[in-house]
Amino acid sequence: MSYRLWDFFKDLQTSYELVDLTHALDNDSPYWAGIPEGSVELGKTCFDWGNPMLECLIQTFKFPGQFGTHVDFPGHFIKGGKLSDAYGVQNMIYPLCVIDISAKVAEDVHYAVTADDIKAYEKTYGDIPDGAFVALYSGWARHWSDMNAISGIAEDGSENFPGWSIDALKYIYETRNAAANGHETLDTDASKLAAEAGDLACERYVLSKGKLQVEVLTNLDKVASVGALVFVAWANIKGATGLPARLIAITPKSFD
Repeated sequence: MSYRLWDFFKDLQTSYELVDLTHALDNDSPYWAGIPEGSVELGKTCFDWGNPMLECLIQTFKFPGQFGTHVDFPGHFIKGGKLSDAYGVQNMIYPLCVIDISAKVAEDVHYAVTADDIKAYEKTYGDIPDGAFVALYSGWARHWSDMNAISGIAEDGSENFPGWSIDALKYIYETRNAAANGHETLDTDASKLAAEAGDLACERYVLSKGKLQVEVLTNLDKVASVGALVFVAWANIKGATGLPARLIAITPKSFD
């Protein structure tokens, strides 16, 4: 007897690869400077070996919702916006499209992906499908886990890093019906655009559309530009504005 999903599982072992798009976290992992010190305390023992009640070890984990590779829900930036409760398992699997701007970022650290970049991607790979997760590969994940490096801190204290532009986001969400976007940086907006706007206007736009985004991704260079799937999972916690996430891409083992 044959079962399609079990057959697919067998196929995964030969034709596909599972790629972790998530950074590992510890007590020294960076997070947004506005979050108060002491907000992260991972792996604190609350029930130790040798307890006569039961021989086992239990730990507690304290962290902000926006910590490490994490998913943002609309209520993070939009008052009254949807929180984690509104998004279930049907929002945890997507066709994955990876837009590579790493060469442009190598020349200009402030580079913001444009709608024309997305159109050039589509000319090569075809239209972004409905319900896609569109990830921006900039090469920035190499700066993890140095807070100054990932923020692009210059001698004058300014932040300098690449990201999205409003026109690119409007294209994937309004011309194409994408479901979510992601990137390797701590913020959605390219730093130069954020400084000019005096706000994280790109992030505010995404969340105002009721869409999801995942920040601080890694290993996007190990995933096919088109044709992969991504699973985005987070803890089932009510009322969260954001939560650390675990992302797994299923990609062909051989791709251009």
